[in-house]
Amino acid sequence: MNIDLHINHANDYALDIGTPVYHPHVSVVNYDEAGKIRHSLNRFNVFAIFMQQEFPENLTYGIGRYNHQGGALLAVAPGQVGGKPDDGTLKQYDGWVLLFDPQFIHGSEIERRLPDYHFFSYNTNEALVLTTTEKTILAGLMTNLRTELKDHAGDDRSDSIVKDYILIILDYCNRFYARQFKEQAGPNSDILERFQQVLNNYYRDGLQEQQGLPSVKYCAGELYLSPGYFGDLVRNALGETPKEYIRNFITMRAKSLIVAGHNISQVAYELGFEYPNHFTRFFKKSTGFTPSQFLEAQKRN
Repeated sequence: MNIDLHINHANDYALDIGTPVYHPHVSVVNYDEAGKIRHSLNRFNVFAIFMQQEFPENLTYGIGRYNHQGGALLAVAPGQVGGKPDDGTLKQYDGWVLLFDPQFIHGSEIERRLPDYHFFSYNTNEALVLTTTEKTILAGLMTNLRTELKDHAGDDRSDSIVKDYILIILDYCNRFYARQFKEQAGPNSDILERFQQVLNNYYRDGLQEQQGLPSVKYCAGELYLSPGYFGDLVRNALGETPKEYIRNFITMRAKSLIVAGHNISQVAYELGFEYPNHFTRFFKKSTGFTPSQFLEAQKRN
């Protein structure tokens, strides 16, 4: 993979496409000012939010590809790769980009709340598709933030205000992602049915014999989702994590096998546990009973 641009500092992207620079650690790019620009495949060592009406066709992000028209938002964290290799073509884009250096938010409320902003670890096929209202809100915040950077550079209070703007933008992104999750994991969504089918197929195909217990990463991959985005979908639909859902699925399967007369070793093997005592601990933690205690209680009932 040939990287066209290493974005080590927030302003590297603005300098590359020829848009103004106002702050040493924060950059707000308005594509209207850039005119037609060349594509670039970028390695990011900064945080970035791309809000565009149209993204380059077959945009690269990590090992994935992204195609979407109609307005969307992509988030990038340090260490990630994204963009489209420079093929010499020029194109005019419509939208905004916010970039900020990790050191700028060190010790701030933004840094403290970064674990809540899961979208920095999503893949581009899980981009936030914005409504017209959401695009208007974010564009307004970007405009105000850029005005602060442009008109108040060097002001002792400006950095604090800039961080507040960034925090508000990230919080709005979280709100808009929550709206998308509710739509994608709502009553008419098939995500949970597909999740259940992935688990059924895992045991039907005997994958536990080589791979052990099914993992969240495996299930997410089978559904073509990143683990983070998959986790948020399931939490919004069920109020529990995918790990909890898998644990409950395995527990119900274990109960059926125990009642059917399988001994502990057989059940452990059938489910994908490495050792019978590992299964016993798992079952006790999940149900409050050992497998033998559970069986005795079933016989009494």
